[in-house]
Amino acid sequence: MAQSDLHVPARYYARIGEVLVRDGVDLLDVLHTVRISPQSMVDPEATIRVSQVDRLVQEVFRRTGRTDLAFEIGKLLTANSHSFVGFGMLNSATLDQALRFEAQYFRLVMPSFRMRYTGGPDHADMHFTPIVAMSHLCLSFHLEAIGMAALREVSDLTGDRRPPCRLDLSIPEPVHVKRYARELRDVRVRFGADITPSVKLRVLADPRALKLRMADSHALQVAEARCRALVQQVAGGGRFADWVAMTLREVAEGLPSLEELAATLNISKRTLNRYLEREGTSYRELAGRIQHEIACERLERGGMSVTECAYSLGFADRANFARAFRARAGYSPGRHRTARR
Repeated sequence: MAQSDLHVPARYYARIGEVLVRDGVDLLDVLHTVRISPQSMVDPEATIRVSQVDRLVQEVFRRTGRTDLAFEIGKLLTANSHSFVGFGMLNSATLDQALRFEAQYFRLVMPSFRMRYTGGPDHADMHFTPIVAMSHLCLSFHLEAIGMAALREVSDLTGDRRPPCRLDLSIPEPVHVKRYARELRDVRVRFGADITPSVKLRVLADPRALKLRMADSHALQVAEARCRALVQQVAGGGRFADWVAMTLREVAEGLPSLEELAATLNISKRTLNRYLEREGTSYRELAGRIQHEIACERLERGGMSVTECAYSLGFADRANFARAFRARAGYSPGRHRTARR
């Protein structure tokens, strides 16, 4: 699990600058506000911290109000954007080999996310999940941008032979949903597809049968040697509790279990629990705290009754919810709803 101050490649976020310039927004002023060096936006090897990315996304949205920024950025991210990983992908023999290569070295592409890949005789599945904590807006931005970027790289790899695809995004349907229908005619898109933050892209064809035109086994060996050397330099270790809290907070209805969270990280329930204990917390404590925070938010908005709030959070009845709420707040959820309104 990576830390929230993890360094990530700046080259992907430099594309935000291209969009801002087209929209007439002062890029240098934005970078100054969020304390990011302009040099990092032009240096292909530069990195910035996840916390800086979070501030950048927040500031850009504040200034532009664009809901489709991630859609636009993802379309600009070609396979070549991935440096040596992209070089290896483009020189792979088949789409299957290219996507396996990307999954193996995805930590060099986007260290704040994990990629899993599986291929079969009639499909290729790419599954992306966050492994660091970030704000809701920043997380939604990344999920949409990664989905669009995954589609773009499959197009780059297969040329004009990209098969039909299915794109599942955990984010709710965005304001700019018509762009999906208009620009992705051969892609079936589903929003709100998972209770935990994720992106899943399924290519509806045999990935081993899709040969790549630039295949070069020697170039692939060079790329792999370089990627192996680079991956040793990427720092690891860190805060599982931050990621668990973020994931619990993102869930719209109910809360994922410890088993479900562990499966997302491809580790056992016992291992995840042990990591949380080392950080001085537990799933039970995190789930209780996040559940109470969400309950307070829903009660304060006034759109839900206490009973509806209870069911939305996975409680069997109002009485159990009221007892849990009172144990944390010291008073009833009904009183909280009335007082905050």
